[in-house]
Amino acid sequence: MSLRSSRAAAVALVTFATFTDIVAYSIAVPVLPDLTRRLGASPTMIGLLFASFGVSVLALSLPMGALSDRMGRKTPLVLGLLALAASTVMFAFAERLPSLFAARLVQGAADAVTWVVGFALLADLFGPAERGRVMGFVMSGTTFGFMVGPTAGGWLYEAGGTEVPFLCVAACAVLAAIGFIWLKIPSKHTDHVPVPISAILRVPAVAACSAAVVVIGGTIAMVEPILSLFLAEEIHLGPARVGLVFGFAAIASAAMHPVAGLFADRWGARRVTIFGLVATGAALPLLGFIHSFSTAVGLFVLNTLAVAIVITPSLAYMAEATSSTGVGSFGVAFGLYNFAWAIGLLVGPATGGFLYERIGFARLVTAWAPIALTMTFLIIAAERRPRRRAGNGGDGESEEQRRNGATE
Repeated sequence: MSLRSSRAAAVALVTFATFTDIVAYSIAVPVLPDLTRRLGASPTMIGLLFASFGVSVLALSLPMGALSDRMGRKTPLVLGLLALAASTVMFAFAERLPSLFAARLVQGAADAVTWVVGFALLADLFGPAERGRVMGFVMSGTTFGFMVGPTAGGWLYEAGGTEVPFLCVAACAVLAAIGFIWLKIPSKHTDHVPVPISAILRVPAVAACSAAVVVIGGTIAMVEPILSLFLAEEIHLGPARVGLVFGFAAIASAAMHPVAGLFADRWGARRVTIFGLVATGAALPLLGFIHSFSTAVGLFVLNTLAVAIVITPSLAYMAEATSSTGVGSFGVAFGLYNFAWAIGLLVGPATGGFLYERIGFARLVTAWAPIALTMTFLIIAAERRPRRRAGNGGDGESEEQRRNGATE
């Protein structure tokens, strides 16, 4: 098998594409506030600018997934990465606020394409016994992007001005697009039977996995900003030490994703997702016992490890649940996954901030924990219901049949 058609090349390119997307998102953190202030933006306007990214993700995740099921994976990935390059160039040379908003909206659209279609491609190429390991590897690379993005953005901004960070990301996006143009995707992985989104959602396991993604995405989005406030206001840690707490957690998360993927391959994605939700529910209340820098590091790392045990297996679980419908509409499946993730990211901070002001940090994390635990019962109940093929109402395939089919 040539390198162009190897599955390893596809994994490397998807990892590089998602890494570039995350860097594009996070590299703007130290740059955009100063840039928007120079353009006369208020704090509210800056908040709206950051939020506009999520609007595009919500609007386009499902349509782009369905489109990639119809036309194949390559073209959407190439166009999405070129759109990412264009949006970062727009950031580099924006002179008015409307230009920044347009760039942020395009960036969100590119994010929807890259993540949805990239993971759908991996689900096409790898069977149930391998997906967890592969998706864990990709998630590890993207976590590294979260770690280096803000630091690289700040350093490049100081070294070369506003344009340099964005132009560097644009160059990476173009390289990734060229890589997917070069990649040879077998035709059998681009011929997909269109399936209505409503038919996929009627599969109980798919609906349960989507709900779990909303919960875990909302948990992450709730904890991170509230924890940073708590560490600064109640524990009196300076910005450098707060950054170290999150840095240690990011390293632990990057290391855990491939391990969680291996667990999913060995013991089943559904089972490991349930274990991760239980672990998250157990770890969340422990954050209320933080009283120093060392306890903050230890307990937040523990919480981050638990969350990682949900994220990677849930990606494999979504593909597994979709396979039970008897079709290969992985574009729709991961469009739904990305849509659910975006909902969690929007709801989590707003709910967390509201409750933090009223009940405090310790009570907030304790009250949030049962939500994760409740999801385990929803997944178990969903799996006990009879499975149907999407679109025709027939019986779904057994797990053994799906595994055998994936290895043929």
